[in-house]
Amino acid sequence: MTIASMTEALPVLLSDIEELVTCESPSQDLAAVARSAEVVARLGARRLGAEPERIVLDGRTHLRWRFGAGPTRVLLLGHHDTVWPLGSLATHPFSVDGGVLRGPGCFDMKAGLAMIFHAVAALPSRDGVTILVNGDEELGSPSSRSLIETEAAGCAAALVLEASAPGGALKTERKGVSLYRVRVTGRAAHAGLEPERGVNATIELARQVLAVAALADPDQGTTVTPTLMSSGTTTNTVPALGEFAIDVRVRTVAEQTRIHTALERKGTFLSFSDVEGALPNQAGVEVLGGPNRPPLDGASSAGLYTRAQKLAAELRLPPLTCAAVGGASDGNFTAGVGTPTLDGLGAVGGGAHADDEHVLIDALPGRTALLTALIADLLAGGRAA
Repeated sequence: MTIASMTEALPVLLSDIEELVTCESPSQDLAAVARSAEVVARLGARRLGAEPERIVLDGRTHLRWRFGAGPTRVLLLGHHDTVWPLGSLATHPFSVDGGVLRGPGCFDMKAGLAMIFHAVAALPSRDGVTILVNGDEELGSPSSRSLIETEAAGCAAALVLEASAPGGALKTERKGVSLYRVRVTGRAAHAGLEPERGVNATIELARQVLAVAALADPDQGTTVTPTLMSSGTTTNTVPALGEFAIDVRVRTVAEQTRIHTALERKGTFLSFSDVEGALPNQAGVEVLGGPNRPPLDGASSAGLYTRAQKLAAELRLPPLTCAAVGGASDGNFTAGVGTPTLDGLGAVGGGAHADDEHVLIDALPGRTALLTALIADLLAGGRAA
């Protein structure tokens, strides 16, 4: 595929993106995800001339296209779920204006899905290509993780069509993610009549938050962020129950292990009873959760990034750039099983998960042509180093 031919096909590509964006697909809504899967399947079948397998896991619909009788060499990875609730199109309608495409989920990552179909359709041969589109990425891919890892194992490369980093940069490093919840059990009492008879879950939560936050190591790029918190039932009752969530981001497996070990006690999740000032033998503290995604380190992407740079130059595209980002994707899973992985190959734009989510239209032809060239190069060559 040349950039010129992709530019000619741009109106069709934009129409395909509109078809995807205007089918809302919030991750938490199983019916909406199922409807979206059918739209993705219909569009993919139209461009590729082949129906996908529909894989339903825990009520969530994932799609897979496999081409050729031999093993998969190149895995193309995307997701069709979004963070946008039903009704978002009423406040954030699909639009194309002034070279900018807008709409909920357009950047993250429905434009990337349309790019996959157009790029694969332009290949001289598709043998050895697998496309996997899951429906729960925004939740951490709880049902599709095993599927992704199985498909990626042994491939020459996994190419992830998540949106680019700022300026169109490819994502060559991603932090690993761990997710936890800290639950505190106290004892209720009347806050005015006899508060001394209660065990205040809110006070213990506050102590736990400070202890957890202290596990961060900015020098290592490790963030440990207490997030959503809830406690108590009424304003005049000593809180008996409470909990908060923890979002952990790490650059290395060693740091992910360190944090997990700090939260773990003898193979079970117990209390921080050794925290200074904690309520001794009174408030029960339970820590639930663990690592969600391993880090995607630069070594996993280096060979593929070098190939992409060379191909971009041959296509006379602007020089590629790369970025390390804090957000995770399903590329973390493919890198975690040892498959060379290059992420951020999707749309150029910005505003993921935000009111200003958008795609820059002028970048779509070159970006899609680069994807086609990279797939063809990998199919013709060896395993990416």
